[in-house]
Amino acid sequence: MFGDYSLGDLGAIFVMQAFAGLILFSVFVLMALGLAIIFGQMGVINMAHGEFMILGAYVTWLTSIVFQQYLPGLYAGYFFIAMALAFLAAGGLGMLVEWGLIRHLYRRPLDTLLATWGLSLMLQQAYRSVFGAREKGVELPPWMMGSKQITDTIEVQINGLFVMALTVLITSAVAYIIFRSRWGRQVRAVVQNRIMAGAVGINTEKVDRYTFGLGCGIAGVAGSAFTMIGSTGPTSGQLYIVDTFLVVVFGGAASLIGTIASAFTISQAQSTLEFFLSGSMAKVLTLLAIVGILMLRPQGLFALKIRK
Repeated sequence: MFGDYSLGDLGAIFVMQAFAGLILFSVFVLMALGLAIIFGQMGVINMAHGEFMILGAYVTWLTSIVFQQYLPGLYAGYFFIAMALAFLAAGGLGMLVEWGLIRHLYRRPLDTLLATWGLSLMLQQAYRSVFGAREKGVELPPWMMGSKQITDTIEVQINGLFVMALTVLITSAVAYIIFRSRWGRQVRAVVQNRIMAGAVGINTEKVDRYTFGLGCGIAGVAGSAFTMIGSTGPTSGQLYIVDTFLVVVFGGAASLIGTIASAFTISQAQSTLEFFLSGSMAKVLTLLAIVGILMLRPQGLFALKIRK
């Protein structure tokens, strides 16, 4: 596999694939953050998480159309408005789904899996009916176009750098909310001991609803970032849902550090292997390695101590 390359070529390849892996890592982290919050706290297997991401992508696309037609002078900054709207749309829909569906299925993980899988199919058909079956692409502002030359042989796309910076910002914000805010302390209390948290006056149902909404809202922001690097279609979310669950389980449920470490490991492994092998073989080898590690450490890379 490496015999046809010199040491200098291999070094350049690994560096370029590392940068490509960082862009994939950014998408994985944004998707997995919301899913880890939902799955880690409530034990809900949300198979519709990818569709919340695609809702954010469609909101971003619609916002770009509105700015192009009615506010062309402000188009350079449309993404920041679109990102806020995507968070509100996906988060609002998530809270509605939690109130109308998920809250009736707590402590029934198989039922939540089947229910959210059905919801996923319904949302896909709704997107297909409203936006059409063809994929939608967002026209990037001029300042996001092009690439930045790092060395003579290595260059990085500017929109990829923007997505990475956005990921760092959102991850930092989520860490602050979970570990520093009053609401975050309530969330962690419910995760560690739901019955005791309710006994001391925490409204666990309200915490669940806002947590589910936050997780879905982050998925909406991931959808906004997704439009920077790919086109959007009704079934695009399903392309990432398996990898996202893999990131969450491998990192350890409810562990922010585990989610980040897992996303980095998987994205770098896939990006490097895809250069030397086919995309499918890269996924197979990565999956086999993760399954082997999980057999030795079923709780994942990092695990929280939770009172049962």
